[in-house]
Amino acid sequence: MGPAWVVREAADGDVAGVQAVYAHHVLHGLGSFELEPPPVEEMAERRRVIVERGLPYLVAVGSEGEVLGFAYAAPYRVRPAYRSTVEDSVYVAPAALRRGVGRALLDEVVRRCVAAGARQVVAVIGDSGNRGSVALHAAAGFREVGVLRAVGWKHGRWVDTVIMQRELGVRDGAAPSR
Repeated sequence: MGPAWVVREAADGDVAGVQAVYAHHVLHGLGSFELEPPPVEEMAERRRVIVERGLPYLVAVGSEGEVLGFAYAAPYRVRPAYRSTVEDSVYVAPAALRRGVGRALLDEVVRRCVAAGARQVVAVIGDSGNRGSVALHAAAGFREVGVLRAVGWKHGRWVDTVIMQRELGVRDGAAPSR
């Protein structure tokens, strides 16, 4: 018997669920350095921009249509030299943690990034104590490449950022395909 969810491209009708999952993490966690949850309209615009760039924006949806988590890849930086590098983000609803939802989302984002011609995926993980996200990325083939100490102030304390990276495809030295 398979999981009680499916991973698919996010649709307009998923945005309210995506916003609810993200709002929880903004308000209660350190995975995002935002201090106030963006409204549904802002989340819809963020999704639109990513999809128009040809990058993945996915949801894990439960058997009743509820959003259990979401993940996407966005440009790592705006300068053209970074065009083959993306940054992933993965957020899972509290009720769906430790059920494989995050791993399924991250694996599919990576697969789609390879198909889109990306060469590197960077994870910028809020809070060096975020063992779940660090372990998720390590299990998906990312390696830790650095920690930025005390770069964010949230929930009354300084917060680190863990940087992890995964190379995609072969290391053949070829010029970027995009």
